[in-house]
Amino acid sequence: MEIALGAGTVVLVAALLMGWLVLRGARERVAECERREQRGAEREARLDEEQRRLHERAVEAAEAQAVLATRREELRAEWARVEIERRLELERVAGLTAATARVELVRGIEEQAKREAVRSAREIEARAQAEAETRAREIVATAVQRIAVEQTTDAVVTVMRLPADEMKGRIIGREGRNIRSFEAVTGVNLVIDETPEQVVLSCFDPVRREVGRLTLEALVADGRIHPLRIEEMYERSLVEVERVCARAGEDALAEVGITDMHPELVRLLGRLRFRTSYGQNVLGHLLESAHIAGMMAAELRADVALVRRCTLLHDIGKALTHEVEGSHALIGADLARRYGETEDVVHAIEAHHNEVAPQTLEAVLTQAADACSGGRPGARRESLELYARRLERLESIARAHEGVHKVYAMQAGREVRVMVMPDAVDDLQAQVIARDVAKQVEEELTYPGQIRITVIRESRATEFAR
Repeated sequence: MEIALGAGTVVLVAALLMGWLVLRGARERVAECERREQRGAEREARLDEEQRRLHERAVEAAEAQAVLATRREELRAEWARVEIERRLELERVAGLTAATARVELVRGIEEQAKREAVRSAREIEARAQAEAETRAREIVATAVQRIAVEQTTDAVVTVMRLPADEMKGRIIGREGRNIRSFEAVTGVNLVIDETPEQVVLSCFDPVRREVGRLTLEALVADGRIHPLRIEEMYERSLVEVERVCARAGEDALAEVGITDMHPELVRLLGRLRFRTSYGQNVLGHLLESAHIAGMMAAELRADVALVRRCTLLHDIGKALTHEVEGSHALIGADLARRYGETEDVVHAIEAHHNEVAPQTLEAVLTQAADACSGGRPGARRESLELYARRLERLESIARAHEGVHKVYAMQAGREVRVMVMPDAVDDLQAQVIARDVAKQVEEELTYPGQIRITVIRESRATEFAR
């Protein structure tokens, strides 16, 4: 019984102790919650206070911003008033309105900008022209220095040696029938005089003169000279000359590297082997010009083959100038167009003497190469009498214009310098005189290459310091 009571007491005591511990823990948690709630209330009170202060600051800042805006508007109004007063004072002092002053300022800036632009453009143009002239001189000098050709004699007669003087009588024939038949068939004049063992063949067509020479050589070698034999030998000589012309044309094409060309153009090109111009063989001139043009085209990175073709054919019209009336440039252009050449080639041919204004690089290079070949020292020559007459005519043409003071023909007639009186001729009239002189020279004179007309108008002022 006591044991049972003691066990129950222990259980009860343990239960009471456990209950007390649970109650104590609950009280502590309640106290902790109360403390946390108090801290939260205090923090909320602090936040409310901080929010109140921030609101007060925001109100103060808004009031300050309103004051600043009011002050800014007052300052703007004051600045506008001062600006108006300043502008009115400036207008009063300067005697100009703001609009007028603005227009004057803009006009001044525009004029200054235009002057600067013109000055810059002139400097750029002068620099480009100087560089272009220097480069052109280098190209032309290099091309000409690399060319070496021989000079021929410009003649309209051919002297032929005979084996004996008795051959002259056989050439003349009974009552002159042989010589008349020879001249009628060949179109070549045969001059037989007292000069021993030689006769002279005269004809302005070099191809006909060559055919006549070959015909006469064949007749003299054969010994049988009569009208029928003359016609037979003439036909043979004509075939021989045509063959020589064709071969000369083919050789010219091979020399400049051209492989395709109409056979008729090749034949006409070969005919120029027997023609000269101012002492220069025309076919040699074409080959020389083609080489010079090819070198200049290579320097300029142009189409070398096309430029050589244009230059080789630029005087092809001279092969027909004894048969067709007109300028050899236009005749050559018609020939080239007829036989299938391109428009670039045709244009270069017709423009190389400015009958047509040059429009392509090929035409300009053809002109330049033609001038280099024909104008270089030793390329062409003319008689002293014709030379002196041409210089006199050049000076007389320029001297005939009003206001001209002195005239000088220089550089073997390739340049004419005209000194005009500055009081009588202005700059515009000087340009007109240069153009008129050049046009009159083109119409009245025949000359190789080109002639430069320079009109000089110079004003001088002189004073003495004493």
